[in-house]
Amino acid sequence: MTGRALLIVLDSVGIGGAPDAAAYGDAGSDTLGHIAEACAIGRGDRLGLRSGRLSLPNMASLGIGLACEASTGRVPPGLDRPGPAIGCWGVGRETSRGKDTPSGHWEIAGVPVDFDWGYFPDTRPAFPPELVEALLREARLPGILGDRHASGITIVDELGAEHVRTGKPICYTSADSVFQIAAHEEAFGLERLYDVCRIARRLCDRYRIGRVIARPFTGDERADFVRTANRRDYATPPPSDTILDCLAGAGREVISIGKIGDIFAHRGTGREVKGAGNDAWLTAALEGLRDLGDGGLVFANLVDFDTEYGHRRDVPGYAAALERFDARIPEIRAALAPGDLCVITADHGNDPTFRGTDHTREQVPILVFGPAIAPGSVGVRPSLADIGASIAAHLGIAWTGAGNSFLARA
Repeated sequence: MTGRALLIVLDSVGIGGAPDAAAYGDAGSDTLGHIAEACAIGRGDRLGLRSGRLSLPNMASLGIGLACEASTGRVPPGLDRPGPAIGCWGVGRETSRGKDTPSGHWEIAGVPVDFDWGYFPDTRPAFPPELVEALLREARLPGILGDRHASGITIVDELGAEHVRTGKPICYTSADSVFQIAAHEEAFGLERLYDVCRIARRLCDRYRIGRVIARPFTGDERADFVRTANRRDYATPPPSDTILDCLAGAGREVISIGKIGDIFAHRGTGREVKGAGNDAWLTAALEGLRDLGDGGLVFANLVDFDTEYGHRRDVPGYAAALERFDARIPEIRAALAPGDLCVITADHGNDPTFRGTDHTREQVPILVFGPAIAPGSVGVRPSLADIGASIAAHLGIAWTGAGNSFLARA
C-alpha cells in the first residue's frame, strides 16, 4: 500500500519575515506572531466573535509554536506545545521571485518561479493605455473605472454605484502581479464578467501578469455591496511540470479544493471542487479524502485567511478563523488512514498588523503528520519545493521537480 496525501495551504499564514523581506518592503512582518501578540494584549477581542489569547492547542501539538521559534527565535504567546509532539514541524523558505499566490503554490508543487513577474506601477492611471484600449475594443466596453492600485473592498464601495449606472467594470491592481476586474453579478452579468476576464488574460500575457481575477459582487446600495463566492482566477500556467502533472502522468487521482484549479491553470488538477469559505473547503477536502484511492492527493487552499482577514487588516477575524481551523485538526487526524500523510503549510504572509493591505514576504510553517509519521523537526527548508518532493516520495512517484524530500518512506 502506497498511502495517500492531504496538502492544506493556509493562505497567507506566515511566521516571520523571510531573509529577503527587506527587499520587498516587509522587514519586521510576522503574520501569526503579531496576531498572537495582539490577542495577548486585547487587540484581538471582538464582542460576539472571540476574546483573550490566541488559542491553537491542536496546531501547537503539531509544532506550530516550535516552527515560529525556528523562524523568529520566539514562541508567540499561547502557542507553546501543551504536551508531546504528534508530528513533524519546520520552516519553509520561499525562493521564488514575488510574493503572490502562484509563486508560493507553484514552488510548493515543485516549480520555483525563477523569472520576474510583470507589475503595474502605483500611478494613476496604472494600466498601459494600449492595454486598456484593446480591452475596451475586444470586450465592447464603454470604458473602465478605477485604473489604479486599490483594495478590492474599498474600490467597490467607492465605485460600485457608478459601475452599475454606467456599465463600466472596475479595474484595479495591487503590489501583486494581478489585473483585477470587479463587476455586479446581475447588472453587468457574471458570465459576461468571465468573458471580459478571459480577454484580459490573453492581453496581459505580453506584460507577464500572473493572474487576471474576476471579482463579482452583488448589492443595491453602496453600503450593501458584497463580494460573492463566484470569484475566478485566470492564471498563467506553470512553466514546467508540477507534482500535479507527475501524479496525472502516473495515473494517480488528484482532487483540487478551492482555487487550486485556477492557480495551476487547471493543469493536472483532476477533480476540482469549489464551494465557499474555509469550513466548506476543509469539509470538501475531508470528503474527498474519504473516497480517494491509494496513491492519490487532495490539495486544498483555504483562502479566507488572506482575502477576508489579511487584506482587510482584521486581527480579530483572522484570529477567530485560525481558532476555527484549529478546532478541526482532530477531525483531520481521524480521517487519515494508516499510511496517509497530511501537510499543512502556507504560501506567503499577510500580516494584518502591518502597513498597507498587501501580502508580506514571510517564511511559512510546515506541519507534517500521519499515523506512521514520527515526530521531530524537519528544520528550515531552503525551498518550499521540499514539500512537493516529500509528498512525491511518500506517494512513491518519480520526481522531476525541484526540492528534496524531508521524509523517509514509511
